[in-house]
Amino acid sequence: MTSTIDTWAGLWPSGQPQKSEPLLKALHILTRDGKLNADSRRKLKQVLHLVNFLRPAIEAALARSDDPVFADVGAGKSYLGFVLYDLILGHAGKGRMFGVETREDLVAKSEALAAESGFERMKFICAPIAKASLPDTEIEMVTALHACDTATDDAIHFALRHKAKTIALVPCCQAEVARLLDGKGGAIHQLWRHPIQRREFGAHVTNVIRGLFLEAHGYKVRVTELTGLEHSLKNELIFAERHQLTNPKARAELDKLVEQIGVRPALLDAVT
Repeated sequence: MTSTIDTWAGLWPSGQPQKSEPLLKALHILTRDGKLNADSRRKLKQVLHLVNFLRPAIEAALARSDDPVFADVGAGKSYLGFVLYDLILGHAGKGRMFGVETREDLVAKSEALAAESGFERMKFICAPIAKASLPDTEIEMVTALHACDTATDDAIHFALRHKAKTIALVPCCQAEVARLLDGKGGAIHQLWRHPIQRREFGAHVTNVIRGLFLEAHGYKVRVTELTGLEHSLKNELIFAERHQLTNPKARAELDKLVEQIGVRPALLDAVT
């Protein structure tokens, strides 16, 4: 074990975590004696980096609304949702956090942990992202941390259905475009002729298309590094903030890119 409570507490923006020690023990990020191993430290570092990045947008939402709604989709064990609630929403005394996860056992454990932690405004929905729906038509923010392959695309459509003002995505294992590229020829096929290059090129193109798709729907998009590669190889963060309803220029660029590459991921055709 490499770290104790005194060390990891300093990772928190305030230096004074509210209910974080028992919470992180329950999430199995901390051991029973309050220590971190190397893998847990990397996981916690990623979550805290994302929390710090999202904090200004969340605090702005809390300032303009008496009951802002946030959703973490493809939540898994809901690490991100719990830490966001612990560090921001809990202190604010308002705002609801919804976790969307398809595995019933994980939802049940998260519900129990939220009750034990006194997180009354944290709720969970057991459903695939593509079929999930919140009681509120419009929500402030949708997050998806390491939603695998096309689950990130489902997160995008979920956000569009709920007219999310902010979207934060850290994609994982983008395989769909690589599959579509297999066997494709054309003038630029050398970019993906070898399987390892097809995988990496496909992942890159997937995220480029996602960014352009969000821009076409009126979002201002930033793509940046979440953490260093020593913490995770899946560290590309797509952060989108709605500025207008549509962007014809971005739509034209998206259509041109798809035509030139010759593949069309399901993201572009799914009904929102």
